Amino acid sequence: MILKQIRISKRLSQEQLAQMSGLNVRTIQRIESGANVSLESEKCLAAALDVNIETLNQENIVMDKTSENWKNLPILLKVWFIFNFLQMRPIRKTAEKMEVYGHSLGFFFCCLGLMDEAALVGGLMMLLTGYLFTFLKWQGDKYQIWFEPTSNNATSQSKGH
Repeated sequence: MILKQIRISKRLSQEQLAQMSGLNVRTIQRIESGANVSLESEKCLAAALDVNIETLNQENIVMDKTSENWKNLPILLKVWFIFNFLQMRPIRKTAEKMEVYGHSLGFFFCCLGLMDEAALVGGLMMLLTGYLFTFLKWQGDKYQIWFEPTSNNATSQSKGH
């Protein structure tokens, strides 16, 4: 169960989550430490966090640093993945978005650079960022290290569960 990750991402304390869900703080602590959880408690937590039960029950997927894919990744790319995603579950769509934003904003600011030198510098930096994410995406594909959320969870989240 990824309760702790979701709680932290929503910037909630265990006490706040307990109050929102109607559960005891001790129950939240036990669940986060891996204890079994009842279906009723899962429903309360899912409602309080505005996620579905399937999302709560996802495994805590962490990049396995002992895997061959991770071991084969050059040290510079290991640092690059961790630094840019600030998480151990790099998602390809995030890299794609950053690539598009970097190139689009870079082009825009380079055009503005015709009138202002500072905008040109910013544009070149954004273009560089776009190209670095292109490289990051290529390396992620090469070493097959992307985490992809299941489409089932995305579908049920879009239904508002």
